[in-house]
Amino acid sequence: MEELIKKAEEKGINVEDLIIFALSKEDPQQGIKLRLTLAEKYMAEAEEYLKKGDAIQASEKAYKVAEEIVKALAEKLNLSEYQQAVKEDRWYTHTLVSASIKLSLKLGDWVKTGWNSAYTLHVWGFHEAKLDLDSVKNLLQDVRKMLEESKKILP
Repeated sequence: MEELIKKAEEKGINVEDLIIFALSKEDPQQGIKLRLTLAEKYMAEAEEYLKKGDAIQASEKAYKVAEEIVKALAEKLNLSEYQQAVKEDRWYTHTLVSASIKLSLKLGDWVKTGWNSAYTLHVWGFHEAKLDLDSVKNLLQDVRKMLEESKKILP
């Protein structure tokens, strides 16, 4: 099973998304709850990496928090971006950006601010490894607020 998952991920297939999509078809609330649980798990991991002084891994975990929140909120509000992701069996970054903008217009700037900070962490903190620990901590505050605000809306 691990080899199968590894091969799927090498081809750009997000196995977690496929499983959540499948579970959501029977019970949409379950998929949303799973995404919120994942977001909380990733936030805890980001904070652990920060304590260890690992800005790179903390950045990527923070991005995963925002990614799961946008997906969960898009599903809850049944945005066209969510419908597209289900149809294509995957989320694309441009679809997540579009969803975050629509969500921000409906729910508040905390969505856009959290997403933008998370994406900055993803690119400049993880891929480019250019952000120091203080920068990561600062941007992580926006992602943390995004998580806390989303808990008021999601199950």
